Amino acid sequence: MPKVLRIINRFNLGGPTFNACYLTKYLSPEFETLLIGGEKEEAEESSLFIAENLGLKPVIISELKRAIHPINDWKAYWKIRKLIREFKPDIVHTHAAKAGLIGRLAAKHEGVKVIVHTFHGHVFHSYFSGWQTELFKKLERYCASFSSKIITLSPAQLHELCEIHKIAPKEKFEIINLGFDLTRFTINQNEKRESFRKHFLLSENEIAIGIIGRLTSIKNHSFFLEAFALLKQKTNKKIKAFIIGDGEDKKIILEKCATLQLKTCEINNLNPNTDIVLTSWIKDIDWANAGLDIVALTSLNEGTPVSLIEAQAAGKPIVSTRVGGIEDIVIENDNAFLIDNFDKNLFSEKLLFFTENEDERIKRGKKGKENVLQKFSYNRLVKDVAKLYNDLLNKKN
Repeated sequence: MPKVLRIINRFNLGGPTFNACYLTKYLSPEFETLLIGGEKEEAEESSLFIAENLGLKPVIISELKRAIHPINDWKAYWKIRKLIREFKPDIVHTHAAKAGLIGRLAAKHEGVKVIVHTFHGHVFHSYFSGWQTELFKKLERYCASFSSKIITLSPAQLHELCEIHKIAPKEKFEIINLGFDLTRFTINQNEKRESFRKHFLLSENEIAIGIIGRLTSIKNHSFFLEAFALLKQKTNKKIKAFIIGDGEDKKIILEKCATLQLKTCEINNLNPNTDIVLTSWIKDIDWANAGLDIVALTSLNEGTPVSLIEAQAAGKPIVSTRVGGIEDIVIENDNAFLIDNFDKNLFSEKLLFFTENEDERIKRGKKGKENVLQKFSYNRLVKDVAKLYNDLLNKKN
């Protein structure tokens, strides 16, 4: 039985954890997998419950952290090399940037036959200064040179990595869509919706618009708040925005709300007469999606955002900035509107369309549900990755 060492950056709530955990669980018994990763940061929600719910016991490397730290990174590198010597994997598969750099270097230096990396996103714009970005590109190109295969999650992401950032030639890449168990987003929707709206003191005809993700500059919450403030001026409907997540930009977001004269409340001090509710992290995100009417995303940079796949599974229409692989996971101008050039007035107009038209929200939301349930099954993900592994092992042998 081939052995796989799977490495993710850290166990924080997000797409990489779901991806790594589903592959670890469901590639068995054809492949034996050891899952390792770093700890979440202080402002993040832990995702270890995902692994635990699947009966997995990952190995935690405390030094494997998001921020660059030469001492911690060096320690993590040697711990991974030690695990490779002990576990003797046939394949090392890394997920996301930090794990991809340290994990692939460790695998190369231990002589692992097959090295695979998945880009869940990238840091080649909107994260760092010019010289830092160029350094990261050079490091990625070096790691790509000895990787057996690089997985991208969408054609748009492949184009970015191959044609724009020149990370590796096209033949080095393989497109494999994410896969999830989306069942919980499709069952008991009415009960969950009623529960969510009662909990957050929403009136019957109030339109709830949600944005889901870490409170950090790359998610561009200020743009969302500006568009929401414009929406308030354009509609007579009662509307409320839900900022679902937590992070280092919470204070900045509250200050922006004050500047825009948007009334806020938090989950421990709910008030029906507010514009913005900061909920912090919600683990049962299917409950939240059921209660929302529209889901927004305003990021400066994205890979393949899980929040939009889940929103579609719950039958919610989407308004998003056009970044990363988003255009490959929605049906543009049908269940989703994608906004170019960070045009906040146009963004607010598309929010207005869904706010004013209940029939359109429902009709278009149903199309989105059909779209993702077919494309993003975890059974399909496992089948695609197993085929890739077997092809790479056969080629090496």
